[in-house]
Amino acid sequence: MPIITLLTDFGLSDSYVAEVKGVLLSRAPGSTLVDITHQVAPGDLRGGQFLLARAWHRFPAGTVHLAVVDPGVGTARRALAGTAAGHSFVAPDNGLLSFLEQPRFVSLAIPADAAPTFHGRDVFAPAAAALASGKRLENLGSPITDATHAPLPTSHHDGTAVMGEVLYVDRFGTLISNIPGPEVEPGVRIRVAGTDVGALRRTFGDVERGTLVAFVGSGGTVEVAVRDGSAARLLGVGVGAEVRA
Repeated sequence: MPIITLLTDFGLSDSYVAEVKGVLLSRAPGSTLVDITHQVAPGDLRGGQFLLARAWHRFPAGTVHLAVVDPGVGTARRALAGTAAGHSFVAPDNGLLSFLEQPRFVSLAIPADAAPTFHGRDVFAPAAAALASGKRLENLGSPITDATHAPLPTSHHDGTAVMGEVLYVDRFGTLISNIPGPEVEPGVRIRVAGTDVGALRRTFGDVERGTLVAFVGSGGTVEVAVRDGSAARLLGVGVGAEVRA
């Protein structure tokens, strides 16, 4: 059975996610629909890219990934379908898919009857269903080579330390940085926006309750949390805050 993942900023208070799923199940019956998240902050392309980049490769080859964070819906921005590493992707052309390596993209035609404020339902969902049903990418649109490329920032070494920043704050208030764990020398103390967090630990339980702790998270990069609390709230920082290791 085909797998279709969904990532949007639609939230769960309205009918939008259900309408998209209705199109998918009508056009690709028997598909398994997997929600990555629908709680991306409205219009947060950076957060959407981070979460999709973290999750997509956990799925088997052949999975179709439908991602809609689309502040430019209804404008001249293009609608994309693409393939990379044995997976298929459908998303607006706004940088959401910038993490892909050597992708092939086509530009999707916008049906005349598509609601200009709901391409997720009327443009992207039909394309995702077509891919899940076995339709070839080349039959969905016109090939392009100039898709918007806006990758997330990477860490760098300034000669004395590895410099990075917070890319994402999860629901626990954990600050997730772009510094790869293997780049941190043993014993080096982590600093976030000038605050000394200490050397890397293994997990939350290595410190007392309410205490800041730095560790290499499940995504492979340095994270800063508070045991049984929120590092974002305690430090008063968020996405873009400087992280030094």
